[in-house]
Amino acid sequence: MGELIYLDNAATTYPKPVVVYDFMDEFYRKNGVNPGRSGYDKTLECEELVFSTRKMLTDFFNGTNPYYLTFSYNASDSLNMIIQGMLSKGDHVITSNLEHNSVLRPLYHKKHDGDIDVTYIPFNDRGYLDPDDVKKAFRKNTRLVIINHGSNVIGTIQPIAEIGRCCREAGIYFAVDASQTAGHIPIDVQSMCIDLLAFTGHKCLFGPTGIGGSYVGENVPIRGTRFGGTGVRSAYPFHLEEFPYRMEVGTLNIVGVAGLCAGNRWIREQGVENLHRKDMVLWQKLRDGLRQIDGVILYCAESSDHHNGVLSFNIQGWEAGDVGTMLDVDHNIACRTGLHCAPLVHVQLGTDKIHGSVRFSIGPFNTEEHIDRAIEAVKEIALMRRSKSKE
Repeated sequence: MGELIYLDNAATTYPKPVVVYDFMDEFYRKNGVNPGRSGYDKTLECEELVFSTRKMLTDFFNGTNPYYLTFSYNASDSLNMIIQGMLSKGDHVITSNLEHNSVLRPLYHKKHDGDIDVTYIPFNDRGYLDPDDVKKAFRKNTRLVIINHGSNVIGTIQPIAEIGRCCREAGIYFAVDASQTAGHIPIDVQSMCIDLLAFTGHKCLFGPTGIGGSYVGENVPIRGTRFGGTGVRSAYPFHLEEFPYRMEVGTLNIVGVAGLCAGNRWIREQGVENLHRKDMVLWQKLRDGLRQIDGVILYCAESSDHHNGVLSFNIQGWEAGDVGTMLDVDHNIACRTGLHCAPLVHVQLGTDKIHGSVRFSIGPFNTEEHIDRAIEAVKEIALMRRSKSKE
């Protein structure tokens, strides 16, 4: 069958840069102890890694205080803490049809319990939100706007800075889900007026699974929602209010933090803009090749401007899941099919009625040969369907 063509980087980037594997292994073998709990050399070295990674990522997002950069399991974990920690009974929230279930489900539970009201902003036919639509949805009790920076289904990058300015002018807190963009698209929490940023480590930051985090503005009144060990002021009966402890409980995923550290170093060496530019050259080649195949339907892929390396499509007459199976079994191409944990995108596109779409997502280790083989594979599957239709 030959080399696996991995086009599922929106789920998790694979492979990681070799330096990430090497640093994780080396650090964990030498310093895999508990940071901040004792005073011997190895625990101090471990704590130094944690703090230096906080500072590195704070600088990467142009934050102001590294203690407000906190670690979690992943973006879903951070988004849950943001939603639970920011909202109270009677609040109104604005979000969009682009959101992942890591936003939709926590909001749904709070709405179902009668705590909040939610407004969902649709995207236009090109896949973008209009900041004016967000602004028009503001109410007196709007507490939070939470928006997906980059769609994991259609790949569009939203006008976060414009939405952020609207929120800042209205005194409304602005949260951003950067799962698909942190490490891939430049993010400046200050100029974009982002109050709360959630990120994951295993995608564009090139870390392992099981690590993520958030950056919270210094004056944002988020409540802690978890309580437990911190290694600091252990006799105090309540969980500590100061950062980073307000958002962190128990022992950190040290090997995950090491991976984040190495991944971010690699990104800085390569350059965010360079990595994005390479992805989009391949994306445009893929888009142009697929759009020439009879029976292929592309979704919101008119322009590479304000886009990431995600491209969703269907082949008329085929279930998305069947196409994915054929790509895997017959062509050794790994992709994602279905609703991609973002059901409202598919509801608006109408693809929910046909069980979603096929998604290719490009990463830094894909090549032009990979793209050529993917195009040929889709062409073969589409031709197979047309041949069956004539029988």
